[in-house]
Amino acid sequence: MRKNTLPLSTRVLRFVLPPMIFFLLFLGGWDLAVKWFEIPAYLLPGPKPVFQSAVANGRVLALASLLTAAAAAAGFLVSVVIGLIVAFLFSQSAWIQRAGYPYAMFFQTVPVVAIAPLIVIWFGSDFRSIVITSAIVGLFPIITTGTAGLTNLDRNMVELFDLNNASRWQKLWKLRFPNSIPYLVAGAKTSSGLSVVGAIIGEFFAGFGQQRYGLGYLIFQANAALKTDLMVAATIASTLLGLLIFGVVGLAGHLALRRWHHSAH
Repeated sequence: MRKNTLPLSTRVLRFVLPPMIFFLLFLGGWDLAVKWFEIPAYLLPGPKPVFQSAVANGRVLALASLLTAAAAAAGFLVSVVIGLIVAFLFSQSAWIQRAGYPYAMFFQTVPVVAIAPLIVIWFGSDFRSIVITSAIVGLFPIITTGTAGLTNLDRNMVELFDLNNASRWQKLWKLRFPNSIPYLVAGAKTSSGLSVVGAIIGEFFAGFGQQRYGLGYLIFQANAALKTDLMVAATIASTLLGLLIFGVVGLAGHLALRRWHHSAH
């Protein structure tokens, strides 16, 4: 297989340049639409007022982004750990998988805005409730992809391990786990983005009355005060935060694939 011989700077530019061009086109279209249709600022401000609001509230946005990032990262890690444990149990017994999978779907089907207030009542209006909400939203992709990766095995490889009297642990560590890495990477990417969404939704309910609050509560405050420019700035910060976490998880997944799976070589 031919290796990529392009310089690192060229590869980075090819990766970064297309989204940057799209973002600039988006800003231009946004500004033109606001001016052309004469949209009032309280409905949708233009890019310039949003940028000015972001600069004026830079410290607030930065602190809120850090708190939301911490909650989303913690929720993501919790969902990965619990999801892997559940996926391992499902892979060991078809009966356990049939019995437990419908209940695992609860995390995918239940409206998180419906259970977030209950989580706040049960665990308190603090950082812990936000992490739990984030973990619930990001859990299902880990369970599904982990289970698929641990169970969709090459029959010939299974027979080879059986012929060599491999133990259950050896099958798990040397066959099932390496096979599941591409599945888990895909699931982790999805879960990372959902974890940010879960953290922001949790902050809508758990951030009230606190001195420190994340982007979700900042958006709620700005909306209540009709500070649309600040609300849009906080929304963009949430989007950038999601992209950042997604990128970090994607890079970690690429390194894991290089270490454990031939598909990255």
